[in-house]
Amino acid sequence: MDALKLISNSSLKEEAPVFDIGSTVRVHVKIREGNRERIQVFEGTVIAKKGSGISSTFTVRRVSYGVGVERVFPVHSPNVAKVELVRNGKVRRSKLYYLRDRVGKAAKVKEKLN
Repeated sequence: MDALKLISNSSLKEEAPVFDIGSTVRVHVKIREGNRERIQVFEGTVIAKKGSGISSTFTVRRVSYGVGVERVFPVHSPNVAKVELVRNGKVRRSKLYYLRDRVGKAAKVKEKLN
């Protein structure tokens, strides 16, 4: 069991991105197309964080051309180049799955003022 912990601790990122539920983030993802590699940006609201350690993930939701798109990103994946914090959200829940049922301005999250 200790060997598994050593392997997982060695593959953790040194600087894990710092953001909360409800924040709007811009995730830079490495995409491989044949032998070329490019970075694609996915911007949306963080609606969930799950897990701990190497297996922790976060879910980002955005509406693209009227269709809701959600992607789950591993926090410590080498394919996630960086996570930019665009703005902090003011929420009182740890999972924002209720945003799936909302349309338009009702799906917005208020901004947290420091």
